[in-house]
Amino acid sequence: LSLDRSLDFAAANAGRDALAGAWRGVLRAVRGGASFSDAVQRQPIFSAFTAAVLRAGEEGGSMDEALARLAGHHERSSELAAKIRSALLYPMLMGIVAGAGVIVLLSVAVPRFVAMLGGVESALPFTTRVLVAASGAVTGGWWVWAPLAVLAWLGWRGWLAQAGNRRRWHDLRLRLPVSGALEGDLAAARYCRALGVLLRGGVPVLSALRLARAVVGNDALGARLDEATAAVARGDRVAESLRGALPPLAGQLLAAGEESGRLDEMCGRVADTLEGDVQRGLETLVRLLEPALIVVFGGVVGFIALAMLQAMYSVNAGLG
Repeated sequence: LSLDRSLDFAAANAGRDALAGAWRGVLRAVRGGASFSDAVQRQPIFSAFTAAVLRAGEEGGSMDEALARLAGHHERSSELAAKIRSALLYPMLMGIVAGAGVIVLLSVAVPRFVAMLGGVESALPFTTRVLVAASGAVTGGWWVWAPLAVLAWLGWRGWLAQAGNRRRWHDLRLRLPVSGALEGDLAAARYCRALGVLLRGGVPVLSALRLARAVVGNDALGARLDEATAAVARGDRVAESLRGALPPLAGQLLAAGEESGRLDEMCGRVADTLEGDVQRGLETLVRLLEPALIVVFGGVVGFIALAMLQAMYSVNAGLG
């Protein structure tokens, strides 16, 4: 099919209004004489990474292969994101349900229990007084902590809006015990996958390094990759420059690929390896989270039950 008919088919079957409008915009630009990559670059919905791969495909006369590489890249990224969401869904639901249960206990059950005590709070055990205070904070103090929570959230968003603060926060996230390694491997996998697609499409090394950096999503790691790109621009080897920014295994495999002249292929293998590590690490983390949530919320419910029992024993002993 011609490019004109292909774009018309893409617009008619996009499935989303924003994407359909973008394809129609590309079609109008192509009919007006623009190249396909330039028309794509004019649409904000498409990234510079996409436009660069398409431009390389145009220059090399392999547009169909460039589109196939782009489709494979986005499909792999979407598949990995879906697996991450699926793995975290059960712990999130468990935490939400358990948290809602605790709030119901503190806002409904505990106030009724306190009303049954008949105003003897001063003689209650320490655990019961703590429980009563927590219940009062939930039922009577929500108008204080709810606005404070909103203000804290807005302040946090404003703090992260500054580039330096956001980079420090991202660097701290990478240093966390378990999740930091997972986030670093995931960002490195995205970078290597995009770098391999760009290099395989014929994009020059320096341009590929700069464009692949945009898919990382972590400013701290992105700063290290910028330093690596600057080192390559000065004449250093790619693998040696990236060694401090990527995991050790990635640096070794990229060095082997650079020496054998198959850097683009090795980037894909590095991405496959890191994505596998992320999936296995995520499964381990979820297996640890489930019993941890059970222990935490079981302890909270146990504390509430203990505080109520101690109160009843204290009141009965006083009446006796």
